Amino acid sequence: MKTQVMLIAAVMLSGCGTVQTVVRSDQAAAKSLTDEKTYCGAVPRIYSGVTYDFCLMHAEVKDGVDTFDYNNANPGVLIDAAASGVLDTLLLPYTIYKQHTDGSIIIN
Repeated sequence: MKTQVMLIAAVMLSGCGTVQTVVRSDQAAAKSLTDEKTYCGAVPRIYSGVTYDFCLMHAEVKDGVDTFDYNNANPGVLIDAAASGVLDTLLLPYTIYKQHTDGSIIIN
């Protein structure tokens, strides 16, 4: 049972917005947002996980969904945004430093 829980947690964290923007390279985060055809031009490093999730919610229209009604938001992205908010808060000292030294993650 413990092994299954750990595997599920690892799979869920691999898609987490904070993991995508803090742990992975800037190029990988930018590529994933470009591939989703988001309208974001840059992601600030401070609360980058939450911003990443909101960029995913405000992406190009898919399957007749109205982008400006934020109907792209499925429950998984909303749960991830909440989890990213917690992780982003814990990582705030590091992300403030990275924002100061490296600036935002440029998407376009």
